[in-house]
Amino acid sequence: MNYLVKSYDELGIDAEISLMDPVGKVKEFQVILHVSPQIIGFFQQIISIQSALKLLLKDELLQNAVPVSARCFLSDAANQQSHISTLSELLDCTMCIVQQPPLDGSKLALWLQLQTHVSRGNDGLPYYEHNSYHHYYTSADCGKKRSISEDSYHQTLELLEEYEVQLVERGCTIKRDCIRTWFCVRDVDVNYQGIVKARRENFIQHGLTKDTHYIASTGIEGSNANPQVKVLMDAYAIRGLDEGQIRFLYAKDNLNPTYEYGVTFERGVYVDFGDRRKVYISGTASINNKGEIMYPGDVVKQVHRTWDNVEALLNEADCTFDDIAQIIVYLRDVADYQCVKEMFDTKFANVPNGILLAPICRAGWLVEMECIAIKPIQQNKYRDL
Repeated sequence: MNYLVKSYDELGIDAEISLMDPVGKVKEFQVILHVSPQIIGFFQQIISIQSALKLLLKDELLQNAVPVSARCFLSDAANQQSHISTLSELLDCTMCIVQQPPLDGSKLALWLQLQTHVSRGNDGLPYYEHNSYHHYYTSADCGKKRSISEDSYHQTLELLEEYEVQLVERGCTIKRDCIRTWFCVRDVDVNYQGIVKARRENFIQHGLTKDTHYIASTGIEGSNANPQVKVLMDAYAIRGLDEGQIRFLYAKDNLNPTYEYGVTFERGVYVDFGDRRKVYISGTASINNKGEIMYPGDVVKQVHRTWDNVEALLNEADCTFDDIAQIIVYLRDVADYQCVKEMFDTKFANVPNGILLAPICRAGWLVEMECIAIKPIQQNKYRDL
């Protein structure tokens, strides 16, 4: 994995970039853009990030690269979300907008995924195609359909049901083709259990059980500008995979199966293509193989245990920390930011990362991380990405 930083000092923007650059094949970029908190005001910050994006997308490094998905992290969605449309138009890809304040003091940050050699399509959902794979990145909420009386359980059911209809209309199923989900929950301490119940019931209906598999996922605090919306759901699915291309990660010496404490997601997943392995590590925290929180109240020890767990999952995919392309870190307490930032800056000095204020689904967890890893492989069984 190659890492670099593009700094646009006059704009107060740093773009942290990881690049997989195999000769003659698809290039992949993970980019996280940070805004200097010294730029006063949201409007000036968004102007700066848009200006830097225009320069970045024209940069020779990203020649022929197309944004395939984006996530914009806001500090105050109620006052900011309506002003993001120009950013979305510039990127021209599926973009999730979520209130998860960047803890560097800025008002927004942006995570982008880009690829070369892909063509855009739209069969009712936008997708990106190469080598007969269709990559679907989707982002949804119930804001236009739900009254304020509806709870997180019913909103989650509707999000899943609508998503599953969309997949079936495209010859896919959630069980066979969905790789990754993210659930962002308004007031996670109150509303997370509704998501857990709805997801479990829905998955059983669609043949997803502890004897088959679940889906890699993150469930975390997050909201948008509509106070009626309690749940946001992002998902990534691939049409065209062969049987055996998707493998799930367990690391049972470190972590227990999630169903043992009543939730239904996989710790991680990887997809093998002909030229690379892509690994998606779910939201991971300081837990042991009995499902117990380790080191309550000690954020430093929790970070170390989280790293141990992530490393065990990566090793199961024959990967290491050197293969990580991006990291998102979630913190429950803003007071832990400086300590955690220093730890991640030391451990992962070059990896694009974002550290966000986003309470985790169990109050005792002070920190959680997710990541994507990409590793070149040599095999001819499957088509290249």
